[in-house]
Amino acid sequence: MAKPFDLALYLVTDPRLVAARGLLATVDAAVKGGATIVQLRDPQAHGRMLVEQARALKALLAPLGIPLIINDRVDVAVAAEADGVHLGQDDMAPGDARALLGPGRILGLSVGNPAEHASSDLSVVDYLGVGPVKATGTKADAGAAIGTAGVTAIRALTRLPIVGIGGIDAGLASDVIRAGADGVAVVSAICAAPDPETAARALKAAITAAR
Repeated sequence: MAKPFDLALYLVTDPRLVAARGLLATVDAAVKGGATIVQLRDPQAHGRMLVEQARALKALLAPLGIPLIINDRVDVAVAAEADGVHLGQDDMAPGDARALLGPGRILGLSVGNPAEHASSDLSVVDYLGVGPVKATGTKADAGAAIGTAGVTAIRALTRLPIVGIGGIDAGLASDVIRAGADGVAVVSAICAAPDPETAARALKAAITAAR
């Protein structure tokens, strides 16, 4: 069984948006502001660079009890001793990922609509990423926006924890929680903010109020 985790404010990193400030500085500020879980996402990074980034983040986050999730790359997660992996619909099958990760790591899966939910093996999955809630420019292959109604539709289909993602800012975060999500995942709302700590604090306040 995976260790307990809190999806409330889920930070997903973007290498372009954190380049000026630095990955570690951005994540550190976000966690100080209330981020509860962090995903390292860098589709362009080669394996060795990604492992090095993951190890640096793990060293930062582990003492704080904040889980580190790796996007897509099961091999990187294992090599860096990260806390889990998040898979898209076109990535490794959840069952294969679980076999490599073992029972103790967190496994998330993106689900954009009821059809994807129905066709996915959820027996080994710990949480679902649901979206995009709103059109977003931070993920080129994201599907069509599903709105908060789409979050509610997936909520009705599963008992797994779900986190809304896609174009979410402090103004939309509360609506996503009220639609049934256990948390919100953000990229630019924190990574592109002038002050990531303040941005995270505003998001966390909206989430807490909606809960």
